[in-house]
Amino acid sequence: MGEEILKAIPVFLLSGLKFIFGPTGGYAERLNIFTTFLVTIAGMMTSVVAFTYFGEWIRSKMLHRFFGRSKKKSEPNQKFVNVWNKFGLAGIAALTPVILTPIGGTILAVSFGSPKNKIILYMLISATAWSMIFTVTIYFFGHQMLPDWIK
Repeated sequence: MGEEILKAIPVFLLSGLKFIFGPTGGYAERLNIFTTFLVTIAGMMTSVVAFTYFGEWIRSKMLHRFFGRSKKKSEPNQKFVNVWNKFGLAGIAALTPVILTPIGGTILAVSFGSPKNKIILYMLISATAWSMIFTVTIYFFGHQMLPDWIK
């Protein structure tokens, strides 16, 4: 039991940074499929909650310290604006595990002014669905798809 928890900690931390690292890391660590499924969701949701509630503070205090204030306003990425206009928060949440990172998707949702409780709910639904898809796919087909050093 303790060994399983120790193996799950890096999977948890990595899935908070990039979602796909959760299922691949769990597979590489030979974690139970259900442990990988739950730890991947928990890792993403930890990032989502942290950046939902502290994202504005991080952006205003930390980023300006490292990158300074920009004198000109940059145009937002038109692809994400189009996704937002077409699908709203659900579209951003659905793309977060696949294309965006949990941090990037959350900051994007916060910057569009979505309510915090809706961000967390939509991201939880998305994380659960994508974690199931990725984890099952990697655990059942990983021996064929993944490089030898992960197996």
